[in-house]
Amino acid sequence: MVARKDLNRKLHYSDNLPVLMGMENESIDLIYLDPPFNSNRAYNIIYPDDLGQITAFDDTWTWTPECDVYLRDMVHLQARCILNALVTALGKVQMCAYLINMAVRLIEMQRILKQTGSIYLHCDPTAGHYLKILMDAIFGSRNCRNDIVWSYQGTGEPRKHFKRKHDYLLFYAKSKNSYFNEFESSEPISDFTKSKYTKVDERGRYKDIRHPDGSIHRQYERNRQRMRAVWELPILNANARERLGYPTQKPIALLDRVIKVSSKEGDLILDPFCGCGTTVAAAEILKRHWIGIDITYSSIAAIKEQFKRLGLDVWGDIEILNKPKTEHDVETNLLSDSARARKEFEKFCVSTIGGLPNNAMGADGGIDGRVPLHGNEVAIVSVKSGHVNIEQVRALKGLLNGKNKIGIFITREKPTQPMVNFANQSGIYEPSNSLIQYNQPIPKIQILTLNQILRGEQPILP
Repeated sequence: MVARKDLNRKLHYSDNLPVLMGMENESIDLIYLDPPFNSNRAYNIIYPDDLGQITAFDDTWTWTPECDVYLRDMVHLQARCILNALVTALGKVQMCAYLINMAVRLIEMQRILKQTGSIYLHCDPTAGHYLKILMDAIFGSRNCRNDIVWSYQGTGEPRKHFKRKHDYLLFYAKSKNSYFNEFESSEPISDFTKSKYTKVDERGRYKDIRHPDGSIHRQYERNRQRMRAVWELPILNANARERLGYPTQKPIALLDRVIKVSSKEGDLILDPFCGCGTTVAAAEILKRHWIGIDITYSSIAAIKEQFKRLGLDVWGDIEILNKPKTEHDVETNLLSDSARARKEFEKFCVSTIGGLPNNAMGADGGIDGRVPLHGNEVAIVSVKSGHVNIEQVRALKGLLNGKNKIGIFITREKPTQPMVNFANQSGIYEPSNSLIQYNQPIPKIQILTLNQILRGEQPILP
């Protein structure tokens, strides 16, 4: 088991299930999760400044042998009965595969949540009603505190239905002793509401008013009233300062509210589907301890960028667990016969040198990632997991034009001597601004091996 003292500022590069299974019972104060919604689509990260895009994750689920095993061995009787009934009624369809994968994780989350803890499951109408049934079974319907509606505006004008511009946050407690910050769960009374009351003392309280029908308005303290379970918070628009381009990125304001209401300074927050890291960033700002888990390395890169933009200078104190450290780790965790697994190798290499990965699948024009330089200038990155030759390096140099100023070639194999000679003879970087001076020449073409970047070596960049 993992001891609590070791659970601060940790990012797990992993499937969350084994990590959750390794955590201590009742060790977490607050869980927020924004899992895939079973929308049957792939989500892309669109990086700013035209630096490319990459598939962040696939929200597509299929029935696999693991689903049969999970369902057969599920120790939570009520959840298993519900899922068996759904499989009987619907068959081994995508929705059932999704719910089974969620159930085994939610069972672990219920186990590791403290008696004073709470969980917020973020979902949309695609699977929200199914997830509500699972949450009732696993956490107990009596522990359901709210079905929060997050309402926001957005583009689109449907002609045959209402605009679907809301998500749900299923808010459950572990027990009746859960922590809830009453002040943070209230908001200023509107002028309209104030006009219906009379102040009764120097503390600014408003008197209860009995209406003719016998109803009584509650007393409000210091110009505040309880917040509704409908939250009007804007989504991140294309020009928002905090926007990273991550497809399911949520605003800091949303997580700020969740964390303030359901935790205290020093509490431990967990996000098992942490994506671009909004939860862990908000937890850091609010002086909470935190753990994040995500299965893609592009997530780790996005979280690093998130912390940088928010001015959180703690990246050196964050431990990334399960990050490949040796060539054997890379072979085991990143490389297989799967094209998508090999693409994860490319993402790892590009992110490790501080770059932004390119398209996940399909044609990428020979560019697997970019590293921002001055202004709109970039260094382009090409990653090769198989056999390499000089023609590949020539092709990379052929892509240097306009804003593509430097080419970085990363190879799992040792480069040949003709490749090295070609790179050495390719010239040096000349900045667009002639006033900028550098202490050493910066080669236009640079070759790095996997072993070198695993040892921490970086390309020479302006």
